[in-house]
Amino acid sequence: MNIGESFIGRGPNAAHINVMIGEKSGPVGVAFASALSSPTKGHLPYMVVLQPGVPVKPATAFINKADLRGETHESMTWGPAQAGVAKGIQECLLEGVLPPEAENEWSVIAAVWVSWSANDANEVFENNYRAAKTAVTCAMKNLPSLAEVRQAVLDVKNPFYTPAK
Repeated sequence: MNIGESFIGRGPNAAHINVMIGEKSGPVGVAFASALSSPTKGHLPYMVVLQPGVPVKPATAFINKADLRGETHESMTWGPAQAGVAKGIQECLLEGVLPPEAENEWSVIAAVWVSWSANDANEVFENNYRAAKTAVTCAMKNLPSLAEVRQAVLDVKNPFYTPAK
């Protein structure tokens, strides 16, 4: 199993994606099947598609981290965020970031955050595209390195909080 993360952008149109990547016959495959068969109120997992009827390869489940709230948020999640994830995942396979066997033997789970305040479809698309591609690349390269983690622990922060010094 490979695990990756990426946060791209700022403000309401930023993208935060976590991915789990692995063989369909392993824990990622089990989690993939469980996720798609276990929707909950506000969280409706679905297959990532490039176009209707053309799912990405490897098969990818889109899991929304923010519960769906209203028509605009639903549209931003199912539309540009999903399309950005589709393009990012598919390019990773086509460009060799994912190995050839990933095409049909692996699955991906993409946990995707879309802000309830998202308001620019093109920015949501671009940020999710870049975040998906970065998360998969980091997963496959086992990034961050321990050296990066050692450095980051000296200045812990995130886009929503910076501890007082």
